[in-house]
Amino acid sequence: MKTSRLEAFSDGVLAIIITIMILEIKVPQGNNLRDLIPILPKFTTYLLSFIYIAIYWNNHHHLWQAGQKVNGKILWANLHLMFWLSLFPFTTGWMGENHFSSTPVALYGLVLLLASIAWFILARQIVLEEGHQSTLGKAIKDDSKTKFSMFLYALGVVLSFFIPIVSISIYVLVAILWFIPDKRIERTLRNP
Repeated sequence: MKTSRLEAFSDGVLAIIITIMILEIKVPQGNNLRDLIPILPKFTTYLLSFIYIAIYWNNHHHLWQAGQKVNGKILWANLHLMFWLSLFPFTTGWMGENHFSSTPVALYGLVLLLASIAWFILARQIVLEEGHQSTLGKAIKDDSKTKFSMFLYALGVVLSFFIPIVSISIYVLVAILWFIPDKRIERTLRNP
């Protein structure tokens, strides 16, 4: 299979995820700005999740600029990632609906953690297929950024049971860390 088919499928899944998330935000009754206040928690969680989906889409694109081969393990690893990302609309809605209370914030963080683990597995499967001297293998040989993110997500899950706002802050911090596409891959593509 060509990487373009995998990319197109993943693009479609991510577009559907974003669509489902925005459909969860119901239009308020009334025509004043104050009528928007009750939906602010849902909109805030939507914004954070939209940014996360955008980050995954961006980095997925970069991943496949570097990756050249697809096999069965890579297909399943990609589907594994899509599964965890597909849970974003549910966890986003639940967290917003319940105004950032402990359990929804913990579940949101757990889904973020599991999506990050799935990303790590996908990248490793590509490197195993293409070799450690491949473009991607060179770019992510020390994937400390992903490992640090996983640690922060796990910390956020634990802290959500005590101080949920700190967990949200951690999730925002990780999003900020990943907001700019992975420069390691861009540098390796420029200087193979």
